[in-house]
Amino acid sequence: MLLRHIHYFLAVAEHRGFTRAAAALHVSQPALSQQIKQLEERLGAPLFDRSGRAIRLTDAGEVYARFARLALQDLEAGRRAIHDVGDLSEGSLRLAITPTFTAYLVGPLLAAFHARYPEITLSVSEMSQERMEELINDDRIDVGIAFDEVHSAELEATELLVETLTLGVGRDHPLAGQARMALSQLDAQPMILLDDEFATRERIDRYCRQHGVYPRVMMEANSISAVVEIVRRTSLATLLPEPIVRQHDDLLALALEPASFFRTAVLLQRRGAYQTAAARAFVDLALEHCRDLAPPRPERP
Repeated sequence: MLLRHIHYFLAVAEHRGFTRAAAALHVSQPALSQQIKQLEERLGAPLFDRSGRAIRLTDAGEVYARFARLALQDLEAGRRAIHDVGDLSEGSLRLAITPTFTAYLVGPLLAAFHARYPEITLSVSEMSQERMEELINDDRIDVGIAFDEVHSAELEATELLVETLTLGVGRDHPLAGQARMALSQLDAQPMILLDDEFATRERIDRYCRQHGVYPRVMMEANSISAVVEIVRRTSLATLLPEPIVRQHDDLLALALEPASFFRTAVLLQRRGAYQTAAARAFVDLALEHCRDLAPPRPERP
């Protein structure tokens, strides 16, 4: 069985038809159909139901597609392993991050990595954790930086740092004279928050529900920079990671008491996948870089 058969089979499954798959593969439809027929004969089972207007996978096809995708991932990992350079004189790394880390962690971390390994080519993508997990499982991302609530059992999470979320206010805000505030003061506090595209927002909503406080969300934004600008110029407060607030001189960070707001950042990789020398070096450097960046993990009550 040739690798070409598997590629053709997965293309038909993805495009749900021979015509579109043939166009995507730049082959004729008769040639594609012949390759799929050969594969079905070799496997002894029909892979596609051709009885309806649209082509769909049979039960056997569904099973085979799952293993075919895994096989291609392993073959690609093998190709990368052959070309991996252990001394890091060359290589590449595909990194994904959730948006809040872009504002304070990724710049210094990647600067340190580039200074140490200047010949490694980096591809950095910002995305939701859900999308990140999908791409790591598909072997399209080497390492992700996200949070410890991992949804896929195929991923391995390594704790990176414990991040504190804090109340951020402008210097003219009524609470600006305080270094900390009672959690109860969040109740009915006028605020601007990141919208629900951010995992941070889900954590904030859950934290507030758990402690029985209900801020007045007057504005939402899908940009950290927009939130910061609004807080600077209005009497609205926000909840953001403490390092983001403290890097702006015209914002003040207030600790929440008695229940501090912690969350754990992790490095994500596909469990059991081949780890390139560049990925291993990045993980080691990230752990070293973040060791003293955040407070220790709080003890569970």
